[in-house]
Amino acid sequence: MKLLFILDPYTSLKLAKDTSVAMMREASARGHQLYVCQQQDVFLRNELVRFKTQGFSFADGESWYALTPVTEMLPSEFDTILMRKDPPFDNEYLYSTYLLELANRQGGNVINNPAAVRNWNEKLSVTRFPQFCPEFLVTSQADLIIEFLNKQQEIIVKPLDGMGGTSIFKLTENDPNLNVILETITNDGKQTIMAQQYLPAIQQGDKRIIVIDGEPLPYALARIPKAGETRGNLAAGGKGVAQALSARDKEIATTIGKTLKSEGLFFVGLDVIGDYLTEINVTSPTGIVEIATQTDCKPAHIFVDALMTKLESKSH
Repeated sequence: MKLLFILDPYTSLKLAKDTSVAMMREASARGHQLYVCQQQDVFLRNELVRFKTQGFSFADGESWYALTPVTEMLPSEFDTILMRKDPPFDNEYLYSTYLLELANRQGGNVINNPAAVRNWNEKLSVTRFPQFCPEFLVTSQADLIIEFLNKQQEIIVKPLDGMGGTSIFKLTENDPNLNVILETITNDGKQTIMAQQYLPAIQQGDKRIIVIDGEPLPYALARIPKAGETRGNLAAGGKGVAQALSARDKEIATTIGKTLKSEGLFFVGLDVIGDYLTEINVTSPTGIVEIATQTDCKPAHIFVDALMTKLESKSH
């Protein structure tokens, strides 16, 4: 099989913990051909989507990979195109979903489905499953946020396009910086944000549950905040601890998994704090290397198995 991975700059990939690298290593070990490109290498010439790609192979030594010369290729020349560019979901990411949606129509097979990635904002998409959500508010108006805070006493506020724990604040009623935080995060009432009920269970970890073609892995990665912190994100200094899914975790993941599969969202990360769903990550979720290191689960193996099964079913 020919697999194209659309990645962040290759030198920025962390060999020891990068989910995309783990996927590629597993696919390579099975003899599949790997190609790579970056976001700017996807372009439209007249009506045809094209990719400036390079063949990729793993290598020993300081430079852990080798690339072939750049070749221009069409979507139909690959068995699967995996969009693994990290957020933020900015205008460039938006434009990429349009181009990749066209690529699908031109014989490509893009994972995750670009139209669904565009439609499933990673913060707002939890509202599709209100039975699993904490209380929340989406607005740009400070007075509504303060009213929500007065009711909840403690809340989390975050931008709708953030990642890695950036610009997430815990607010209390007596916070001396309350007004300036709200002015900043809403850009003086011009930017819509999400406020959520604060969940004390964050101290036991923000659980990342990986769902592959509708089925959750048996283990979650609990991102546990460092002392004095309210964010569990690994990028914000959290510690990743693998743990078996609880009954509630399984209920959330299997229920949502059916909808994800029907929408073509093949590889997704659900964020669960305690018993509540807080985010649905559809762009470039991570966490499988830590789960593989700490348990007997082999997420990259499961991913490639599921991908091959999906491709074989499409070819019949």
